[in-house]
Amino acid sequence: MQSFEFYCPTEIVFGRGAESKTAAAVQKHGGTRVLIVYGGGSVVRSGLLARLENGLDAAGIAFAVFGGVQPNPRMAHAREGVKAAAKFGADMILAVGGGSVIDTAKAVAHGAANLNIDIGEFWSGRQTVQRSLPVGVVLTIAAAGSETSNSAVLTNEETGKKSGINTDFNRPAFAIMDPELTFTLPKQQIACGIADIMMHTMDRYFTHEEGNEFTDRVAEALLRDVIDHAKRALANRKDYEAMSELMWCGSVSHNGFTGLGRSMDFGVHKLGHELSGKFDVTHGASLTVMWGAWARYVYEDAPERFARFARNVWDVSVGTCEERARGGIRETETFWKELGLPVNFTELGIGVQDEATLKFLADMCTDYGKKTVGCFYPISRAVALDIYRLANH
Repeated sequence: MQSFEFYCPTEIVFGRGAESKTAAAVQKHGGTRVLIVYGGGSVVRSGLLARLENGLDAAGIAFAVFGGVQPNPRMAHAREGVKAAAKFGADMILAVGGGSVIDTAKAVAHGAANLNIDIGEFWSGRQTVQRSLPVGVVLTIAAAGSETSNSAVLTNEETGKKSGINTDFNRPAFAIMDPELTFTLPKQQIACGIADIMMHTMDRYFTHEEGNEFTDRVAEALLRDVIDHAKRALANRKDYEAMSELMWCGSVSHNGFTGLGRSMDFGVHKLGHELSGKFDVTHGASLTVMWGAWARYVYEDAPERFARFARNVWDVSVGTCEERARGGIRETETFWKELGLPVNFTELGIGVQDEATLKFLADMCTDYGKKTVGCFYPISRAVALDIYRLANH
């Protein structure tokens, strides 16, 4: 193993009935006035929000609610959440939902603890987070892994730019993970979540840094576990075993454990973020579109790594190193298509784009060529443009 530092302080409460322990977790982590952040009406229609409110009320914990979080969460909405938290005097933010809700809650927590700083300053990099309110999570979607990660992503509607920040202040104090809360999710949302889980591991797996055999084997096992349970989950959304495996894999995929001893790449995530920022497409779908184009562009830089991926994840063992590498790329895209996910712009629903749009995406991805993205194969503006062209059919 190479040297690494690992920090994952989030308390996990996992399993059937875990949601009933929410109020106790709030009290344990010092919450007395809680702002509940949630998305659309699903947590209301399912009765989850009411059950949580009743539990907090019975424990004597004051609360207020702030809903309306959208996929690809908006910075303007998070700013409204900061105002709501300040008005209520919140000392904890409780996210009830998936990645978009959790990332919004993190932004609200940062803003409420720093009322003299607009949260846009943190996401632009002009300011760094030095303090925040504690965030708790009641997870309803296995996907983003934000319930244990140090990252948070917002979209600035004014610029169309989707970007994230990484700080240990983003790590939630606790996460309530009850797989039964995922039973009512639409199939497309489950499929996109599966893609996100896989990509959080694959963006760490593809590396030039060797000597991390345990980390490699953990990543490969996680990917195989997700693949094994994905179709079961889509066939029966109330399959507890399948949904519970996906939920835990989602957290492990993004808490840093599958990347110990090596650098994180996340070039594909950045390429996908620009699609979400401009076209408001689902995050997971943007990743499945961009990964194959990225992989075909870069695999010759480390064909052995791609061949190992093909062998240990997809059981592709025939052919030359390069042939096995390409076979692993094909198997990955075939799997995503079987889940109903897109692998090019047309399947994504945005159609073939003109050259001006591709150049805009490349500009947004690389800050107009001022920086490169990723570390496995540093993506310059020219490289980003080439990769977008490969996906543009």
